[in-house]
This record gives sequence, C-alpha cells and structure tokens, in this order.
Amino acid sequence: MKVLVTGATGFIGRLVVQHLREAGAELRLASRHPETFGLADGAVLMPNFDAPAAAFLALTRDVTHVVHCAGLNNDQGDVREDDYRAANVELSARLAHAAAAQASGRFIHLSSIRAVIGARVSATIDENTPPAPQCVYGRSKREGEIKVLDAYASHGRSDAAVLRLPPAYGSGMKGNLATLMRLADTALPLPTGALTGIRSLMSREATARAVSHLLSHSGPLRPIYVGADVPPVTVEAIIAAFRKGFGRPRRLMTVPAGLIRPAASGLGKRAFWDSLTATQICDPALLVSQGWAPETATLERLAELARLSKS
Repeated sequence: MKVLVTGATGFIGRLVVQHLREAGAELRLASRHPETFGLADGAVLMPNFDAPAAAFLALTRDVTHVVHCAGLNNDQGDVREDDYRAANVELSARLAHAAAAQASGRFIHLSSIRAVIGARVSATIDENTPPAPQCVYGRSKREGEIKVLDAYASHGRSDAAVLRLPPAYGSGMKGNLATLMRLADTALPLPTGALTGIRSLMSREATARAVSHLLSHSGPLRPIYVGADVPPVTVEAIIAAFRKGFGRPRRLMTVPAGLIRPAASGLGKRAFWDSLTATQICDPALLVSQGWAPETATLERLAELARLSKS
C-alpha cells in the first residue's frame, strides 16, 4: 500500500504521516515546504491549483490511496475569497480528478464542520445535517467536498469520502482554542461562568486514527463522515482544563451573559463571544459503528497540552 498525503507538514498532516508510517505504509508526501522532510522521505512540492494536469497525474501515479489534508484554514488572518477557492476548491478538484483516473484505492478528503454550519449557530451535526455554510471559508470547504465527490462519480467510482472535523487540538493549534489557552494562562479571575455552550472537539491523534480507519476498514465508504471526541465538553470546562495544566487556580467567575455581551461588542469581540456561547455537538456514531474508537479523555488531554506548552 502506497499512500499520498498532501499537506504533510500541516497541523493534521504531520500526525497522519506519523500514524501511517508507524502502520507500515509506504508514503509519498506532498507539501508547500518539502524541504522540511529529510531526503529519505521522498517529499515533493505540492502543485499549485493552476499547474498543468500532468503535475497532478505525476503526483498520484503509482499510489494506492490519497489522503488530502492540504488546504487553507480559517486561522490564517486576512485571506481573500479567491485564495480560499484556489486552495480548497480548485486544488482539491484537480487532485481528485487525477487520483480518480489512476489511483487504485481510496481518497480521503479532510474537511470541516464549517462546510455545514456557522461558528455562532447551535446545532447537533451528523452526516445528514443540511449544509448551510455561513462564511467564505465554510463555503469553500463545502464546494471542495462537492468537487471531490463529483470527480470520483464522473469516473464511475464511489471510493472517495469526506471527513468533517470539529475544532482540532494538539501542539501547534491555532484559532479559538489557542486563544482560550492563552486566556487561561493568567492568575486573574476569568468571567467564564456564562460560557454555557457545549462543544465537540477532536484530537489530532484521533483524526489520524480516523483517517487510517477509513483507508483500511473492509466495508464500502460512505460519502460523508463526521468525527469528534466523546463526550462533548463545555467551554468553561475547556478553560478550567487549560488552567489545571498550567498549574493555575480555577478562578472562574459566574457573570451574567447580559453583562459580558455588551463588553465584548465594545471591544470588537462580539463574534468571538457568540462563537463561545453556541452549542455545537458532532455525532460520530457512523464512524464508531464501523469500528473507530474516539478519544474519550478530552479534558485530560487539554490539561496535558497546556502543561507541555509550559515546558
């Protein structure tokens, strides 16, 4: 088995590479920064979305499976819509068409729950949740999903699948979780008692195990899967776990949301506040029913992450 992993130097891609290598898979690694790997790793430069078709055919030649981790995330700062479309839509489509034409095995496309739901909407998310992305990033991820599945369907194949992820955590994480961890690393009391939102998270390790499971399980692939740690956790518990890992006192104050919301608006952080008070629960029952084991010690893992970040 030879697996092409794109985005192999990224936050998720690095763990996917490690997991597949430990499982004995032969790998071809594609990245914007192939120099990160040693010469023995055989890493290659990831083609641009507008590269000739021959570049994508060369990338997918002689591989069994493709794990597509490459993409432009929503934690990159000021990014244009055209940039999201190039990275998350056009590049994914070009790669999927080349893989469908000549890769003999499965294509696993890593996506996000932002493809189906906005950051400030409360909902339970599974494979049947109607897509309603509410940001440029989410729309690009949803269109990328469609392009990948359509590319395989156009070649008469059904062995491509989309894995939608909630916010992922691990060393080097960015976005709201990284912001919460920085906020937790202070001795000052925090007015977090109003953060009653419940959130699904997913560790990088659990994500890598989900990818390996989808590549190897014997049954046919479904087009969409949703991953998550279980059970979901409250935002307040997330901050408390970080504080525990930092060795700081809990010091979380119960302050009515009606007092915090205007303050957040005045500081230009209303969207951030609303995203922390929304409840978004991902249901990974389909993956679990096929034999995948989710992470079940989320808060302990978050505390350990904070502890390691200090050392």
